[in-house]
Amino acid sequence: MSDVALSPGRSNLQRFLSGYGQEIVVLLSIVALFVVVGAINPRFLSDTNINSIFAGNAYIAIAAIGMSMIIIAGHIDVSVGALIGVIATIAGTLAVKGYPIWMAWSVPILFAVAVNAGVGTLVAYTRIPSIVVTLGMLSILKGGLISATQGEWITNMPPEFMIAQMRPFGIPSAVWFMVALTIIAAVFLRYTDFGRSIYAVGGNMEAARAAGINPERTVIGVFALHGLFAGIAGILFATQLQVIQSTVPPNLELTVITASVIGGVSILGGTGTVIGSTLAAILFACIGSALIFLNVSAYWLRAVLGLMILATVLADMARRRRAK
Repeated sequence: MSDVALSPGRSNLQRFLSGYGQEIVVLLSIVALFVVVGAINPRFLSDTNINSIFAGNAYIAIAAIGMSMIIIAGHIDVSVGALIGVIATIAGTLAVKGYPIWMAWSVPILFAVAVNAGVGTLVAYTRIPSIVVTLGMLSILKGGLISATQGEWITNMPPEFMIAQMRPFGIPSAVWFMVALTIIAAVFLRYTDFGRSIYAVGGNMEAARAAGINPERTVIGVFALHGLFAGIAGILFATQLQVIQSTVPPNLELTVITASVIGGVSILGGTGTVIGSTLAAILFACIGSALIFLNVSAYWLRAVLGLMILATVLADMARRRRAK
């Protein structure tokens, strides 16, 4: 009788560590940062800073949920930052012009779903690489936004529009959205047929087709879902401050993609979880804040993230070689 059969508890632990190893590493890194930096500078653990870390970056974590699904399916979207900027501008404009609040929230989200469904259709049926299609969409959205608004600031938005500033039960609503959407997406990916088909298509498209999965429909669906999460992220981004600048947030798409990859989603597709991407987005915020409290230039954050990406991708490649 094998050791695994004699030690079922150990086998379960090994399976858990194998499935969530990267997520555990990211979580422990967050805890270590809070402990070490908090010991050096206690102000790092202040309510204001913790609120900034979690609530101020929740929209990035939510956008990374959709991006994780895209990468798991074997694709990528470099236009998400421009899309979030456009969504924020549309939402703020509708709110200022006196449209109903529900419309100022829902119309931009529906716009994001429609745009990404169109992108998914192009990727699925023309077989143009997703990075090429989304690069084109990046230019369209970015150029269109600047041409239409000239980078103007949107101000005087009604208080009831500012959903990210609401605090149900004393906790910022952005944090509630981040936690709830992460749980919903994790359950969706793990326990629904469509969620499992995303993994199947990203792992091996032809094998998925042979198993009765329609890869084209799956790709369109996952891009539309990505648009939904980007839309929600855009609304939270638009309402976290009192003003909206009608421009594309710089480097936002790179931050979102990095959160997915460092959170454990394989850049080659087929594996990963949205829990890891959410934790990674929080980790980035912790690192950026820690650098400030340690009097280190914030420009080092990009260098740190670059090293983390390389380490994560190399580790993923090593795991794949061992599995083969």
